[in-house]
Amino acid sequence: MNKDNIILIGMPGSGKSTAGVVLAKFIGYDFLDTDLIIQDKTGKLLHELISEHGLDGFLKIEEEINASVNCHKSVIAPGGSVIYGEKAMEHFKKMGTIVYLKLSYEDVESRLGNLKSRGVALKDGMTLKDLYEERTPYYEKYADIVVDEHGQNVEETIRYIAKEMGMEV
Repeated sequence: MNKDNIILIGMPGSGKSTAGVVLAKFIGYDFLDTDLIIQDKTGKLLHELISEHGLDGFLKIEEEINASVNCHKSVIAPGGSVIYGEKAMEHFKKMGTIVYLKLSYEDVESRLGNLKSRGVALKDGMTLKDLYEERTPYYEKYADIVVDEHGQNVEETIRYIAKEMGMEV
C-alpha cells in the first residue's frame, strides 16, 4: 500500500475539512471527507445515526467505513471520533501521514456551535471539556505531524503541513 495520502485528525472545529480542501487544491490531491462518505453509504445524517444506533453503534459504523477507505494522493478528513477506531487508525497509518490539527480547548469552544447538530459523538453527561481531555492523548498518539493552529490562518496551516511533508510550496 502506498503511503501517499495525508490524513487530518483533530477535534471538531479544528479545520480538518477547511484546511483539507485548500491543502488538496494546493498540492494537486483529491479531498475526502469521511463524514460525507458515512452519510452517503448509510443514507443518514451523523446525528441520525447516533440517535438510532447509540454512540457505540455509530462508532462501529464509522470505524468500518473509515477502515475501508481506499484512495491515493488524497487529503482525508475523518470525523473527530475516528481515533476511537483502532482498525481505522491502523488502516490510515498504513496509507498515509497522519497530521494532528491541534487547537487549545478555548479555541475549540469558540469555534463550535451546536454539538448535537454537528453530529459530535458525546457520551451522555459529557461536556466538551471532558471530550477534549479524553481525545487529546489519542490525537497525539497517532500523529506523525502536529500542527499547532493557535493564531494560524488556513494558509499558514497548509504551508506548514506541505513543508513538513517535504512538498514544494
